[in-house]
Order: sequence, then structure tokens, then C-alpha cells
Amino acid sequence: MANLKVTIREELILNGYAQGATNTLTISGINELSKRIVTATTTEAGLLGFLSALSNVGVTANKVGYLAGILDDGDVRYIRITNLDDSNHITLTFRDEDNTEYRMKVDAGHSFIYPGDNSGGLVDTMKAAGSALASGLSDLVDITVDADTASCDVEVYVASA
Repeated sequence: MANLKVTIREELILNGYAQGATNTLTISGINELSKRIVTATTTEAGLLGFLSALSNVGVTANKVGYLAGILDDGDVRYIRITNLDDSNHITLTFRDEDNTEYRMKVDAGHSFIYPGDNSGGLVDTMKAAGSALASGLSDLVDITVDADTASCDVEVYVASA
């Protein structure tokens, strides 16, 4: 097993003063890595699926295809999705086991990081509902992707225990 070291660094000089920041997180117990570059088209498609959670909502791996693969939801510790395009945005849709969703725009060149739980992976890590503040968390089932006006290359980086 290995440690994944994630460093987020911002650099900014504002009015002659350095206003940057650096934050580092070490995630231990990593023994699997999935790193792929896939093409997102203007038609929504499955990007990542998560096995235990898919089973909980009656979807099996052989019924749904995912561009970057299907992983065990209890093992995933870190997900980074980067839009490699230089002009178009992509839209990511996150669905939980209660079949509720939220969407996120990721503009050209930007990344979205989905933090898995240090010990439980994607289990009980999200909720998408009008009353999300008043309820518990659910398992992440899958992530879909679609591109804005033209196909975009998307890098998917997933570290798992």
C-alpha cells in the first residue's frame, strides 16, 4: 500500500503582497489507481460508476457503460476530474442511491475534486435534495459527463484502497 499526497497550491500577488496558499493532504492505504483520459461528447454519458452503490439502486455493471470504469464505492478515497479542453466547459452530474442528483459546471482547464471518506470511500458522502440539510448522507452511485458545444478530453484520476 502507498500514500497519495495531494497538494493544492494557489499563487497570487495582489497589491504587491503574496496572497497564496498551500494545503497538503496525505491519504494512506492506496493500492489501486485508475487514470484515464476520455472524450466527453455533447450527449450525456456515464463517466464513473460505483459497484456497491449501483447494486443498491438495482443497476448492474453490465447494464450501464462508463467511460472511465466501474469501481467499488467502499474503496475509493479520492477522485479528480479535469477538463482538458481550452475553450469548452463540461457538466458533471452526481447521483446518489436515493436517485437524487446535482450538477456541476467545470469550465475549460478547471478540475473538480470529489473527496472520498478516509475509511468508508464514497459511502454516505453526498445528498442532493431540497431538504438535504435536514437529512443524512447517501452513497454516490455514479457520475455522468457531457460537453457544452463540442467534444472535450477529460482526465479522470481515482485512487482506491
